Amino acid sequence: MVVAAALASGLVIAGPALRRHYPVVWWVCIGFPAACIRIVRTWRPLMAGCGLAISRRAALTVVSGLVGNGAPPPQPRVPRRGLVLPTRDGFRLLIRMLPGQVPEDFVKAAPAMAHDWEVHAVRVSTWRPGVVRVLASATDPLKEPRVPRQRTPGRLLRVTVGVLETGAQWVIDLRQVPHWLIVGATRSGKSTLINALVAGLSPQRVALVGIDCKGGMELSLYEPRLSALATNRGQAVKLLRALVDLTLDRMTVCREARVRNVWGLPEKQRPVPVVVIVDELAELFLVASRGEKDEAQAAATALIRLAQLGAALGVFLVVAGQRVGSDLGPGVTALRAQLGGRICHRVADPGTAEMALGDLNPDALHAAQSITPEQAGTAVLASADGWDRARSHLVPETEAEAIAAECAHLTPHVPELAEAIGAPTGPSLHIERLDSDE
Repeated sequence: MVVAAALASGLVIAGPALRRHYPVVWWVCIGFPAACIRIVRTWRPLMAGCGLAISRRAALTVVSGLVGNGAPPPQPRVPRRGLVLPTRDGFRLLIRMLPGQVPEDFVKAAPAMAHDWEVHAVRVSTWRPGVVRVLASATDPLKEPRVPRQRTPGRLLRVTVGVLETGAQWVIDLRQVPHWLIVGATRSGKSTLINALVAGLSPQRVALVGIDCKGGMELSLYEPRLSALATNRGQAVKLLRALVDLTLDRMTVCREARVRNVWGLPEKQRPVPVVVIVDELAELFLVASRGEKDEAQAAATALIRLAQLGAALGVFLVVAGQRVGSDLGPGVTALRAQLGGRICHRVADPGTAEMALGDLNPDALHAAQSITPEQAGTAVLASADGWDRARSHLVPETEAEAIAAECAHLTPHVPELAEAIGAPTGPSLHIERLDSDE
C-alpha cells in the first residue's frame, strides 16, 4: 500500500509535465483510470437524468409499497454498459439499450455524457441491433493534428489528408468512394484540403486533370503535374466532352474483354486512372446569356455522365466550390446525387451546407453549421457510411507547388485530353499492379 501510494503521488505531481510531453502515457496512467471512476460513479444518475432509465414498478405500486411497508423505492433499470476500453486519446464502450429505446435517445444524451465524464466530446453510433457504441475523446485531436503527412507513393488512389476527431487518420480513398463534393467559404480550409489531396496523389501513377474557370488562379499551381488544365468554361466543356469520350472508349474495351471495370483488365491493357479536380463549381453553372446557358448545360451534362460512369472506368471526380445550391440550375442537384463523398467546411450560407450534407445526415448538417471562423481547416465529412469531424493538414500553396514540380516527370500524357485543349500529343502511360504500393 505504501508503494502504491508513493507511485500514485508521483504520478499526480508529475502529471502536468507528463501530459505535456507524453500525452499517451499520461492518458493511460492517469486520465483513463480517472475517467473510469467517473463513469462508474455517475452512470446511474446520468442515465436517469437523461431519461434513459426505466422504473421497475408502476408508480402506484411504488407509492403503496412505501406507505404500507416503509421500504425504499426500487432502483430504476438503467441500460447495461460493457467494458470500458482505452483508445489513444479516449475510450470506448458498448451500451445495451432497454426495450423501447432507440439510438437517437443516446445521441441526444451525448453532450451530457461528455460533461459528466469531463471529456472533450462523445460520439454515439449504432453497433448492432439493440446495442450502441460510445466513443469518447479526452482532448480535441483537431487542435493539433499529429498524423504524418504522406509524401511518398502509397496505395493507389488513397491519400491521408488529415486527422479525424477520433484521432484516426483522415483518408480519402477514391477506390472506395470515387466522387467527392467539397464546399467551404473563403479561408475555411477548402484550398488547403485540395493542396493535401494533390500532394498525396502527385507521387502516384495517376493522371490529374484540372478545371478552374477563374482563369486557372488556383489549379495552375499544380500545372507541371496536370495532364490537362481548362481555365475557362469553353475549354472546360471541350475537356469534359473529351473525358466522356475517353470513358466510353474504356467502356468498349471492358465490354470486349468481358470484364465489368478497368480493374479487371490485364495489367498491360489497364488504362491510367484519371482524377478530375473542378475548382469553383459555380463558375461552370452561372449564366448571363443564352450562349452561356448552352455551355453551362453542356458542362453539367458531361459532369453528370462522368459521375455515373467514371467509377468503374477509372475516372474520378473531386468537385469544389464556395457556394453550391439548387439556384445554380437543375444540374447541380442531379450532380450532387452522384457525388457519394461530401466534405463541408465553414460556409457563408446555410443552403450550401444543406446541399452538401442535408440528404445524408441531419446531425452532420448541424455539426457543419457549428464550425466557427477560428476553426480553419475543420470540416465535416459524410458518406452513406456515416459522418465525422476532421481537420486537414496544413499544406501551404508553396509546398503544393514544389511537390507538383518535383513529381512533374510522373505526369501521364493522355492524348485524348491533350487534343481537346490543343496540347501536343505523346505516349500514354499505364498504371502499375493494383497489389503494389505504387
